[in-house]
Amino acid sequence: MKKVRIEKNTVQETLVIPLYGRKMCSEKFPELYRDIFAERLCDSLDYDFSELEKKKKSFLYEFGALEPAMRQLDMIWEIKHYLEKYPRATIVNLGCGLDETGKACDNSLCSIVNVDFPDVISVREQLILKLDRERNIACDLKDYAWMDEVSGSNGVIFFAAGVFHYFKLREVQSLVLELSKRYSGGCLVFDSVGKSGMKLMMKTVLKNMDMDAVEGYFHVNDPPRDLNWSAKIRVSSKGYMLGYHNMKSPGIHFFHRLIAAIGDKVMKMSINRMDFA
Repeated sequence: MKKVRIEKNTVQETLVIPLYGRKMCSEKFPELYRDIFAERLCDSLDYDFSELEKKKKSFLYEFGALEPAMRQLDMIWEIKHYLEKYPRATIVNLGCGLDETGKACDNSLCSIVNVDFPDVISVREQLILKLDRERNIACDLKDYAWMDEVSGSNGVIFFAAGVFHYFKLREVQSLVLELSKRYSGGCLVFDSVGKSGMKLMMKTVLKNMDMDAVEGYFHVNDPPRDLNWSAKIRVSSKGYMLGYHNMKSPGIHFFHRLIAAIGDKVMKMSINRMDFA
C-alpha cells in the first residue's frame, strides 16, 4: 500500500499523536496493552516521527502515551460487556479519527460504524480497510443527520474517546438526549475530566484551538450528579486510569500508577456509561 503523506500543522496530524502513543505502549508494555492496528497504521504513514521518537524515553511522555491506551482498554471492556447481551449490536465510534477499537471488539456478528469530519474520513479510507460489516460516515457529530444512518434494532453502543472535551456542555447534553430518544436499549460510553483537569488541558491542546476559558466547555466533577439529565438515562462511572485495570504490569513504574491515581481522584478523570431506557 502506498504511504499516505501527513503534513505538519494539519488536522490530519492531530490523528497521528494518539496513534503513535498507542503504538509506543504496544512496544513498551505488551503485557498490559497491545494495539496491532496502531502499529500497522504508523508503518503506513509518510510522516516525520523523529520528534515523537526523541520523546518516547521520557517518563512523562510514557505516561502521556499510557493515557489514550488505558482509555481504549476501558472502552473495549465496556463494548465487549455490552456485546455479551447484544451480540449483533452496532458499535458506533464517535469522532473515530484513525482508531480501530471497533475491530478490536469484533465478534463476527456485530456491525461497526465510524463517524467523523469528511477530511478525517478521507484519510481513514486511504489507510484502513473496512470489514464487510463496517461503514464510515463523513459528518459533523453536531449534525444529527448521521443518526439517520445508524440502526439500533439489534442494540447499539456509542463511544467517544477524547472527543467531548472540545464540546460545549449544552452540545454534549443535546447530543445525549437525542441519542436517548432514538435508541432505547442503547448506551453511550465516553471519557471526561473535572474542571481542574480541563484547566490543565487548556495549557496545552485547547489553548492551540483558541479556547481560552473552560467555562461552558464540557467537564464533569461528579458524574451521577452532573450527568443527571433524564429519568430515562442510567449513569455509571469508573476511574479512567485505574478503574478497569490496576496497571501492575512489567515496565509500569510505581510513579506511573501514582500519577494515574492522582488523575482519577484529583483531576476527576473518568469513564462514564449512560444506558438508555
